[in-house]
Amino acid sequence: MIWLIGNKGMLGTELSNALQAAGLETVGTDRDVSILDPDALAAFAAGKDISWIVNCAAYTAVDKAEDEAELAHKLNAEGPGNIGRLASAIGAHVLHISTDYVFGGAGSRPYREDDPLAPNSVYGRTKAEGEDLLLAACPESVIIRTAWLYGKHGANFVSTMLRLMKEKEKIGVVADQKGSPTWAYDLCVAIVAVLRSPEPHYGIYHFTNSGETNWHEFATEIQHLGLEYGLLSKPCEVAALTTAQYPSKAHRPAYSILSKDKIKKTFGIEVPEWPASLRTFFEDICGDTSSMRS
Repeated sequence: MIWLIGNKGMLGTELSNALQAAGLETVGTDRDVSILDPDALAAFAAGKDISWIVNCAAYTAVDKAEDEAELAHKLNAEGPGNIGRLASAIGAHVLHISTDYVFGGAGSRPYREDDPLAPNSVYGRTKAEGEDLLLAACPESVIIRTAWLYGKHGANFVSTMLRLMKEKEKIGVVADQKGSPTWAYDLCVAIVAVLRSPEPHYGIYHFTNSGETNWHEFATEIQHLGLEYGLLSKPCEVAALTTAQYPSKAHRPAYSILSKDKIKKTFGIEVPEWPASLRTFFEDICGDTSSMRS
């Protein structure tokens, strides 16, 4: 049995559907079982034959975390540690979702899993500590770092851009931060592949869609598809900004491309290109079932 923690969020909802479609027996919890309460975690696990605990719960408000460092630390660091200790106690494995923010963002080639961490924000530091606490408590864990995640079950960059493009004549989007957009569906396909692997391969892995872009180019493609699929009725001017022109409380990585070589080689996972996945996502949300992935 798989225990999915954080099953009501954007990724958790998508993953719950993917696990069900894959025929994997799953139980799910969200805020009803707090990852900050070891006794509550143990009580929920009691009497269940849990082989994997998948943790999608996290504090993800990157800017707000700068003002709520204690809460971010509890959810992103202490929580995974609690989950790891429970997993070790009941003989289960953990699959945990982490982030590109654990890196400093000053790189010039895709980050590998063993590259030095250098987080520059409260969010990044707490996620990095969560990785350490989880692996210390339960070495039989898989950590998947991802980035620029979007999907249809929660607020994200794609939904925000579509809303702003409907409301405004002109918007500004940062053009000097490079990354790889990631469709939550594709990440879930990868997670299912890890969980169904005949032999477990513990450790840290990276998964995003293939290719690289910047936020401005990403927004421009969102508008292109929004117009093509009728989600937008008129164009909106999308101005390119520098990071300095769009200040935020939390430091954003200027470069956050993640290497996917390890996860592809270990689990035989295919990694779609980000423009193709973004188009399929638009087909999905527009109900073009003939083009949806099964």
